[in-house]
Amino acid sequence: MSQGLLAAGSVLQRSVGAPGNQPQPQSPEDDDRKVRRREKNRVAAQRSRKKQTQKADKLHEEYECLEQENTVLRREIGKLTEELKHLSEALKEHEKMCPLLLCPVNFLPIPRPDPVAGCLPR
Repeated sequence: MSQGLLAAGSVLQRSVGAPGNQPQPQSPEDDDRKVRRREKNRVAAQRSRKKQTQKADKLHEEYECLEQENTVLRREIGKLTEELKHLSEALKEHEKMCPLLLCPVNFLPIPRPDPVAGCLPR
């Protein structure tokens, strides 16, 4: 198996050193073109890095805002939970002495007319 890897590596080495890939003497125009291409590439790389940094900064700001909102919401949940506990206790205390709940008359079923029966023909 290692021979197969060596063979593949040697093929790569041979293709890199192939006679068609040998450097040619460059003219001044080629040098200028190369310099312009490198400068253009350098500017594009700077622009790309700047854009990437701006995107990261924006994501960090969004993260900070969401963290703050999360903290506010957790605080509100805590307050509402406390309020629910307080109101539940108050209701339990009220139910112990509520005259409407203690009166046995309130537990008798009250006949109510059927709303559908009034619409049907006789």
